Amino acid sequence: MLRSVGQRPAAGSGAAGGDAEDPRVAELRTAVSRLRRELAAHPADFPDRGIAEDELAALAAMAVGGAPEVPRLRGSLLLVAGAIGSVSALGASLAGVRSAVELFGEPPRG
Repeated sequence: MLRSVGQRPAAGSGAAGGDAEDPRVAELRTAVSRLRRELAAHPADFPDRGIAEDELAALAAMAVGGAPEVPRLRGSLLLVAGAIGSVSALGASLAGVRSAVELFGEPPRG
């Protein structure tokens, strides 16, 4: 396949070079994006909404940056869950973010 100068192969295209995106990062980015959209569209205002929005922005930034730090991912997830955990309309999307974070491994046993 011929490409113009400056074009990169699509992720997962099998091209050499190892620049394919980590599927865990892609899943995290998708889940965070979905929850951010649903939160933005949710009409109710609640006390910790700003915290949830800030931490979702942090999660999105971590997903853009490549391999995120797992402890930071988990910390942000806990803050988001605490901030919107009682908003049942967002439960499925929150579960999606949790599943995406869990793809990065189990927390260390202490």
